Amino acid sequence: MLLLIDAGNTRIKWALVAADSAAGGWLASGAVAHAQIDTLAAQWAGLAISTALLSNVAGTVIGMRLRAMLPVAPCDFTSQPQLAGLKNGYRTPSQLGCDRFAAAIGAQALAPGQAVIVANCGTATTIDAVTADGVFLGGMILPGLGLMASSLARNTAQLPQIASDAMLPAGFADNTDDAILSGCLAAQAGAIERAVRMHGASACLLSGGAAPRIAPALALAVPLHLVDNIVMIGLQAAARTGAAGTQGNHVC
Repeated sequence: MLLLIDAGNTRIKWALVAADSAAGGWLASGAVAHAQIDTLAAQWAGLAISTALLSNVAGTVIGMRLRAMLPVAPCDFTSQPQLAGLKNGYRTPSQLGCDRFAAAIGAQALAPGQAVIVANCGTATTIDAVTADGVFLGGMILPGLGLMASSLARNTAQLPQIASDAMLPAGFADNTDDAILSGCLAAQAGAIERAVRMHGASACLLSGGAAPRIAPALALAVPLHLVDNIVMIGLQAAARTGAAGTQGNHVC
């Protein structure tokens, strides 16, 4: 069995798949905050893990701790010039965040032959364009929904911190809390909508922890699809190529 790991800026997500599993067909899965990383060893105990593929944008320390608790040495997923039918159009392909590369592969796997925008809405929001013939063009990076709101609260003395479960405001806000949330949602939605127009996309794939909150604010003329962890789906698609990453000096 293959263990997929997506170590992001805030959380570590994982899923166990078989070679013939459908996209997103996890046999087991979970997610923990960085502070709970030590609980992963117990979650993985007893799983029939034969190989592991790790996408890590959380830094060296997190990567070392994950490797120490895995029963097998993981392959490190890296951004490559071409993989799984996707051509990496970044100026320097290796400098593209591996999570963005995986999300683009996942987008192509879910919407083959379509020009798509994939927006991954986590700690940061990344908005990337994939052409119908499988070229990753590049994209945008902006603070995520929660980071926008907390930055306002932290750096502006009179503005409050907005609770993560605050109700979505309707129309123009008549109080400060709703005005902050409304403005942050408008910024997120506006960037995604602009990317869809610029790219002439035929579909928009939305993923990440803030995706369910941002989706209602979007006014798109193309189909919108909410996807649970598109990075993991991209890792799964890449693993099928047999050359999804590296382990030491070996391609795996």
